[in-house]
Amino acid sequence: MAKNKNTEQKIFDAATELFMEKGVDRTSVRDIASKAGINLALMNYYFRSKENLFDAIFTNLVKENTRELLKILDSDMDLEEKVQNYVNAYIDILTSNPLLVPFFMAIIHRSQDKITKMKMISNLYGTEKFSQQIVDEGKKGTIRRTDPSHFFVDMISLITFPFAIRPLIMDRNEMSAEDFNLFIHERKEHVTNLLLKNMKDC
Repeated sequence: MAKNKNTEQKIFDAATELFMEKGVDRTSVRDIASKAGINLALMNYYFRSKENLFDAIFTNLVKENTRELLKILDSDMDLEEKVQNYVNAYIDILTSNPLLVPFFMAIIHRSQDKITKMKMISNLYGTEKFSQQIVDEGKKGTIRRTDPSHFFVDMISLITFPFAIRPLIMDRNEMSAEDFNLFIHERKEHVTNLLLKNMKDC
């Protein structure tokens, strides 16, 4: 039997939604088949196992959502423009996909050995060109000497952490979903200014 791309996509979409809502371990093959509107035999024919489907979704999500970010890091923009564009683009991605942060965190804890071997993940953590740019600007004195690893962890943390604790932020500040999105939008400038100020302060 030839595989049907529409059926495969239905399975893929159903599993992605369930994994992001319930987590991988709390989602069964039966859940996925039911949501996709297919039987279990057809589900197994297309992906053999939940693990195969999980791997395919993870790879797709990373590729889809990191292409623009890597393009920014490896561009010829000056450092300030690069930081601003990266922060804005990453926040836009997470605003459009608010469950990506908890989904990725669950995957990292679940399959750490496999993920650390994936080139696209190591690239997302930072690129050689971006790291070298930080080092070079420090040597020129345009910024203070900065460890690229610390800077990148700071940047990623400032961007992603509010999404990881979204329910807490909304509860403590009595925010609606619209209020939270406005708050996140305001963080584009706030995070950029914090990062650039930290780079320049001696």
